Amino acid sequence: MAPDMDNLSVEAGQARSGTMRQFISFRVGEEDYAIDIMMVREIKGWTDATTLPNQPEFILGVLNLRGTIVPVFDLRCRFGLGLTRATKGNVVIIVSVLDRTLGLLVDAVCDILTVNGEQIRAVPEMDRTVSAEFLSGIIAMNNNMVVLLSLEALFGREALATANAAA
Repeated sequence: MAPDMDNLSVEAGQARSGTMRQFISFRVGEEDYAIDIMMVREIKGWTDATTLPNQPEFILGVLNLRGTIVPVFDLRCRFGLGLTRATKGNVVIIVSVLDRTLGLLVDAVCDILTVNGEQIRAVPEMDRTVSAEFLSGIIAMNNNMVVLLSLEALFGREALATANAAA
């Protein structure tokens, strides 16, 4: 599928303006990803989720977070890389996406990145393990590439409808 042109034009506009932005970077498998820090509500260690029947494979179940039922998504599985064998070493990033609270199971949280919008590059057209529709840019940091995820695209209306049914 083609990249989300709305996200690319937003990123391009921010790049021109030179606005400073912050992201939380994390690891899934061997890849580094990042999301806008303003979407992150909290970061917590892995605890077993309550599984629910008839859910997509990438929804691990739900957590009770201080009275809020939060569906937990396995990002490795969502990216088509197989299920995560969650251990105490894994981390759940609690995010707010399109007025919903979700948990993202990742391998590790790496850093808080503060970058100038000019450092955000467009995603090149190529075959990748993660569909380009989920990507909003790339940041080159110290001989490493960090891929920016668009949570709105990754957890669009269809995925959130499934999560709403789970919660």
